[in-house]
Amino acid sequence: MSKIDPKRRGALKSVVCLPTYNERENVERIVRALAQRGISVLVIDDNSPDGTGELANCLAAELESVEVLHRERKEGLGPAYLAGFRHALANGADLVLEMDADLSHDPADVERLIEATRDADVVLGSRYVNGGSIANWGRTRRFVSAGGSFYARLLLGVRIRDLTGGFKCYRREVLETLDLDAVTSRGYAFQIETTYRALRAGFRVVEIPIAFADRQHGGSKMSRKIVLEAMWRVPALRLRALIGRLQQRPRERGIAKPVAPPTSAAASAPRNRP
Repeated sequence: MSKIDPKRRGALKSVVCLPTYNERENVERIVRALAQRGISVLVIDDNSPDGTGELANCLAAELESVEVLHRERKEGLGPAYLAGFRHALANGADLVLEMDADLSHDPADVERLIEATRDADVVLGSRYVNGGSIANWGRTRRFVSAGGSFYARLLLGVRIRDLTGGFKCYRREVLETLDLDAVTSRGYAFQIETTYRALRAGFRVVEIPIAFADRQHGGSKMSRKIVLEAMWRVPALRLRALIGRLQQRPRERGIAKPVAPPTSAAASAPRNRP
């Protein structure tokens, strides 16, 4: 089992945000698998009635790389991740990752996402690019997932194929630039909204293939309410972007275009990534 070499990742501090609600059967396995690879973990527990939070506390007491953020109640995936993002940034994280707690994402792929940020601002572990795959899903679940990503891609006019995927790595400046207070999606629409906002802000978003496996323990958090939220939020995101663009045009017409200063070799050089 290989660990992430700090020299290879440029000594950047990375943290995996792991939201949990009734994941007692899975949380110890995923946390230990990440800790054994030298990866810091922030468990964000929404007051799970099955004792997930208490078990996470025990793991944090044992493992130096593990921390637990307790929330008072279940509010959905989006608010849990936002709380985790803010906590990670406040504690100096350079790279912030999203990952499911049910072992559907392979801990061995975390290093691949981190390495890919050398040439990208947001990296998505994608099921729907060449080399990506899904195991143990029936036709209905595959249709809902692939159809949701296609629907979002079509309405938003972007090329990202796995917009609903929850395995991501953000560079710090992305989360600092995005207005996290304006992100209001609670379910899986959160994944669509954050990626779209990053693209709209001009950040480079890339997908790398992953093998996705369905959970073996516990029940899926997918519900009709979550699907419906994604269906109406996608056109709302596009409409908001179009309105913002129309409001920007009159302001741009009223401002004289500045004359660009002479370029120098230093000014025109591409940004070096750590």
